[in-house]
Amino acid sequence: MPDEGQRALSEEPPAFMSALVTEHFSLQSISSATISESGSRAALYLSALSSGLVAIGFASSSRQDLEALAFSVLPTVYVLGWFTIVRLIDTSVQNLVSRRRIETIRQYYAGIDPRHAKFFEPDAVAFGVLGVRYSARSVFFTMASMILLVNSVVAGATVALIFALGAGLPAGGAIAVGVVAAVASLALGLRYESRRLAPLIARDAPAGATEELT
Repeated sequence: MPDEGQRALSEEPPAFMSALVTEHFSLQSISSATISESGSRAALYLSALSSGLVAIGFASSSRQDLEALAFSVLPTVYVLGWFTIVRLIDTSVQNLVSRRRIETIRQYYAGIDPRHAKFFEPDAVAFGVLGVRYSARSVFFTMASMILLVNSVVAGATVALIFALGAGLPAGGAIAVGVVAAVASLALGLRYESRRLAPLIARDAPAGATEELT
């Protein structure tokens, strides 16, 4: 006599099970693609920054060349950094949503046959996802936050150079203004990232659900 799990499975039309498995595979592909894209975009930004700093270093012997390169390369890199940060946050959102939908499908798999539900059980809350616990503070340790920190330093250096070379401000004053600009840029970026990601994590917090960030 078929058990409860077998009866539940037999009642589902084959087309539904095929669509469910296809959806599961598609969500896994999306999750993997977001991680791959995040790494590629971060590497592209860091490569552009590195190349720009090398060019500025070669031009440092001439004040005129230094100003021309610094005031063109650094602002361009900074804007590129923001393009990168926004997209990295987008991929984190996509990854979170994909993983949540995958977990919903896994819960369905667990209900097909209660005898084998242990193979699809979610990770224990005490140990987190695959042994790592995530919370609202995890938004500060994403790849987007890493690029945001570097890009904020670029902003501070650019502002400091503008005041030092363009306005003739003493080095100490220029550095102080640059630090303020860097902190402001960092705070603005973290606030934006937190507003995008924190609600996705906190939505399942009462149930103890945790998510993975790219």
